[in-house]
Amino acid sequence: MTQTTNRLLDELSRLMNDAAGAAQGVKREIDAVVRHQAERILADLDLVKREEFEAVKEMARLAREENEALKARLASLEAKLGARQGGAGT
Repeated sequence: MTQTTNRLLDELSRLMNDAAGAAQGVKREIDAVVRHQAERILADLDLVKREEFEAVKEMARLAREENEALKARLASLEAKLGARQGGAGT
């Protein structure tokens, strides 16, 4: 009887291990399918990738800096032009 019980428990243990392994395999398959579907949906939404967003953000920052520098230069040139015109008129 003891040997039969041990063999029964061994078989039950092996069955449980096999079931756990199969469950992990199914989980991996489901994860892969869900990931693929999510990637497909995101691709259909035509979203901007993070790298592209950061690149455009940097371009905008540089353009703002250049715009500020040009404004300062224009103001300086206008001031010089105004000084010349004001001095020549008197």
